[in-house]
Amino acid sequence: MEIVTRDQALQLLRKYNKEDFHILHALTVEGVMSYFANELGFKDEKNYWGLVGLLHDIDFESYPDEHCQKAKELLKEINASDNFIKSICSHGFGLCSEIKPEHIMEKVLFATDELTGLIGAAVRMRPSKSVMDMELPSLKKKFKDKKFAAGCSRDVIKQGAEMLGWDLDKLLQNTLDAMKSCEETINNSINN
Repeated sequence: MEIVTRDQALQLLRKYNKEDFHILHALTVEGVMSYFANELGFKDEKNYWGLVGLLHDIDFESYPDEHCQKAKELLKEINASDNFIKSICSHGFGLCSEIKPEHIMEKVLFATDELTGLIGAAVRMRPSKSVMDMELPSLKKKFKDKKFAAGCSRDVIKQGAEMLGWDLDKLLQNTLDAMKSCEETINNSINN
């Protein structure tokens, strides 16, 4: 399917992203995408889904004004396929990209990207600094508070849920579960 390796993807990510926050977000979205690949019956595409998640914001830190535009050029450095690039660029649909998410994987990325940011912000406020003890009612309260993590678009999250044909609670709960599934691995990779 994809000839891009995780090592190539990580090297490229670190070449254009220096902030720990952006690396953490990329690793989180990678884990979330891998989780959803398994859960939605795409286990054989798990690596592909994960790599798309890992590199989805490849251009955001270094080229914020060209987000989803510069990605095409940067991803060619690792010989990424046109389909891989399309999948990555589709997560900015309506904001910085005209590429509409079509495959379920692209819809999951669109729906969860902003949501992982919101959940991550909520986690940083918790005494435990962990998603493991976060429950849906707590997340829903943060979601409804428009001032909390104001940069995370609730409209995009809702639109993503609609694209998937899910109600908002299902998206919130599934993404919480996905983040719980990969938190320990991410923390270990960052601390090593």
